[in-house]
Amino acid sequence: MGNARARKIPAQLVEDEDYQLRHERVAGIDIAKAKADVCTRLPPVREGGRRASRVEEVPATAPEILALAGRLLADGAELVVMEATSDYWRIWYYLLEAAGLNVQLVNPSHARQLAGRPKTDRLDAQWIARLAEMGLLRPSFVPPPEIRALRDLTRTRLQLVRDRTREWQRLEKLLEGALVKLSSVVHSLSGTRTARDILQAIADGERDPKTLAALAAAHVKGGRSAVERSLEGMTLAGCHPMLIRIHLDHVTLLDQSVAAIEDEIAAALDAIEGAWGISADGVPSPDPGPDAAALAAADRLAEIPGVSLALARAIIAETGLDMTRFPTASHLVSWAGLAPVARQSGPRNRKPGKGQGDAYLKGYCAQAAMGAARTGTFPGERFHRLSRRLGGLRAQCAVGRSILVIVWHLLADPTARYRDLGPDWHDRKADRDRKIRTHLRQLQALGLDVTITPAA
Repeated sequence: MGNARARKIPAQLVEDEDYQLRHERVAGIDIAKAKADVCTRLPPVREGGRRASRVEEVPATAPEILALAGRLLADGAELVVMEATSDYWRIWYYLLEAAGLNVQLVNPSHARQLAGRPKTDRLDAQWIARLAEMGLLRPSFVPPPEIRALRDLTRTRLQLVRDRTREWQRLEKLLEGALVKLSSVVHSLSGTRTARDILQAIADGERDPKTLAALAAAHVKGGRSAVERSLEGMTLAGCHPMLIRIHLDHVTLLDQSVAAIEDEIAAALDAIEGAWGISADGVPSPDPGPDAAALAAADRLAEIPGVSLALARAIIAETGLDMTRFPTASHLVSWAGLAPVARQSGPRNRKPGKGQGDAYLKGYCAQAAMGAARTGTFPGERFHRLSRRLGGLRAQCAVGRSILVIVWHLLADPTARYRDLGPDWHDRKADRDRKIRTHLRQLQALGLDVTITPAA
């Protein structure tokens, strides 16, 4: 154990949760791709008898699931619990929820089979039902239908943007093989009109470096002479022009798809009344105007440093608008996987591990943190201050967590607005608190008991 010393923890009374029978009538579903095993737990038929379990195999088709919903409603099922098995759970959850049943989705690791027991789908369904009736399973967050539709749009947009980035990377690899060093003299191939014009001209058959350099913008890095030098050694094979054109056409198609889906995202969010703002006249509206009493939800989130309007819509698609699903901001942070997981055993406290949460939301928060790092704001100063001590990745995680806490408060109170504390807030507060602690220690060393009261 070395020099580690056990820290004595005073005794305290902890209120335990009630894990006795909570639900008289429950159903547990073990889901596979083409079918599911359903166990319905019912009260005993006669007094003093045992509880009964009805286990059945149900195909994963809409008519069969709706018929199951009718049987569960006839049985008076209070709760239906299922494991989150890949995406196969969606048809079961959506149809049973639409039928009026109380459905919960749980993490498979929470309902893992006990070691030493036989492992079959029927036994798994019975085990899930038994855990559910005693309240031993924690339900996962499943957003309402309108947020689910918005989430499908934002996640598809993210995948299209990633595909577009990969296409530019493939094109750059192709150009390096043709000895075209254009990416060394332009800011980026994807972000400059100069690169597109030159590549399109090469695909159309132009080979003169001077003529190609004349297509560059006047303010290009290094000037047009640098562009000309980067093209002087190019060695194009017969297939290169065709491949360049294919990559450019694919990028153009992805650009159009991203633009179209962004319009759909904006329309889908405007159709959700919970995301509307309030105009100066007190009328809820998706566009409340500049003198609004309350801004729309996405506009309020876009005021956070590092959060663009598109990123704000993506965050709403992951968290939803109803913050009562997360009692505190810490619950939301933990659900996103941005809270460290405690690992303590005896006197040893190990390095906290990473939480497993919503990977999309975690990525959006990291993106917002990197955007805030380029601003002269409190989150930007916090990123640079922490990165000097903890490193860039941990600072990014910490600032992303802070941004998500701000998101929770803004969505929990529709009238709240973001107000930046300023880049010097930490220095001002830390300096003041440090002076107070220093003076208190000096006075206590003189045998004085001091009480501090802030001035009016």
